[in-house]
Amino acid sequence: MAPPSPPALAPGETVRHVFRADRRAYWRDHAWMAAGAMALGMAILAAMGNAHVWTGAVGGLAAIALRAFYLSSEALHAEWQLTDRRLLGPGPTAVTLSDIEKVRGIGSAVQIITRGGDKFLLKFQPDRQAAEARISAAAGIPSAKDK
Repeated sequence: MAPPSPPALAPGETVRHVFRADRRAYWRDHAWMAAGAMALGMAILAAMGNAHVWTGAVGGLAAIALRAFYLSSEALHAEWQLTDRRLLGPGPTAVTLSDIEKVRGIGSAVQIITRGGDKFLLKFQPDRQAAEARISAAAGIPSAKDK
């Protein structure tokens, strides 16, 4: 199931850039999550004294693989549009550029924090730092590179 399209543009509003999820970043992030889940599963079983610690790795890998395949169709079709006025995300998500307080990176995602405290993630960006810089510039706030 594909995510809903971004909201319609207002009259006279123009799209400056489109941010799309990157397949390579998606699978790389899930590989890291799988490694972490495998290690955590093994550590928990070892702490419990289980003689079959290796099953924690199998369980961790299976859980993240299932998650990755189940969510891929939605996550990889997510699209954010940066316009001259707003940042438009999937579904009804629309953030006025003047309402953006912070832009920061988390892994391959860009987190947007509004003045009201709302948080949004542009996940699986192929060049997270470029996306951060572009959004920060459009919102008129210093980017992480400028600090």
